[in-house]
Amino acid sequence: MAYRLKPEADFRDTVQSVLAEQLQQAEHLLETAPNGLHDAIHAARKRLKRSRALYRLIAAAIPDLRQQENARLRDIARRLSTVRDAAALVETLGFLETHAESEGERQALSEAKTAFTARRERIAEATGDLADAAKRAAQGCREALAAFEAEADLPQRPAKSARIIAKGWKKTMKRAANALVQCREAPHSEAFHDLRKATQTYWMQLSLLRDLWPSALSAKRQTAKQLADCLGHEHDLSVLAGVLDAEAGLFADAETLSHLFGLIIRQQQALREDALTRAETLFADGPEPEASIIAALWLRAATD
Repeated sequence: MAYRLKPEADFRDTVQSVLAEQLQQAEHLLETAPNGLHDAIHAARKRLKRSRALYRLIAAAIPDLRQQENARLRDIARRLSTVRDAAALVETLGFLETHAESEGERQALSEAKTAFTARRERIAEATGDLADAAKRAAQGCREALAAFEAEADLPQRPAKSARIIAKGWKKTMKRAANALVQCREAPHSEAFHDLRKATQTYWMQLSLLRDLWPSALSAKRQTAKQLADCLGHEHDLSVLAGVLDAEAGLFADAETLSHLFGLIIRQQQALREDALTRAETLFADGPEPEASIIAALWLRAATD
């Protein structure tokens, strides 16, 4: 089953089917690691994010369960994040290579990739038995699905499920709107990270409901993905700058750090300007009108 809700189906059944697919896929990846453990953890964390986005959409129906399971899924992902985060910094340096403008910047990036690759390996060794951590995370996925199956009480009437989805949709858009205001008024890294998280949730919820209006929601979904990717690069650069500041001893001279910070700041500014332009377009309709449209589309599809 694809990552999408079926309005014509029983509401609880369609939610459970989507959630089960995501959690069971995460569990399978973590237990079998078909393409290696690091790839499995990266892919499993995506499934956990999708599960949390689904819970956000239906939160009004099961607020206590949603709070409980959001915390569980967040903690599972965090326990697997240390090595993946170190690997992401190496990938970020690769992203910066396409934007270097001088030989000094290119040399600094080469030195940084060597240093951060070694750092990633040290972190992997210090983390301990990653395979055992993955198996514990897989057990957590099984427990998360069992909790939903035992505790979730969702309405059957289409009118009520439409209101629930509209509330979740509205809350996601309000979260994005508030973050966008912060990005304009106080453009710091945390504000852009909040906008990124809201955009990721919005993109996933667009995926869940894309069959309601395939042409319009698919177009929005594509725009949201582009914005999420842009903000993802911006966040990676913020994390990289923080590590460079905290672990300056990775490099023998200040000139290398100067080149790296100059490149990061220049590219981060370009990404932020691009992100703000994209976000203004994506969220232009506003939370209340768009949530009302989503509710109407859901109700029509559920009662046809």
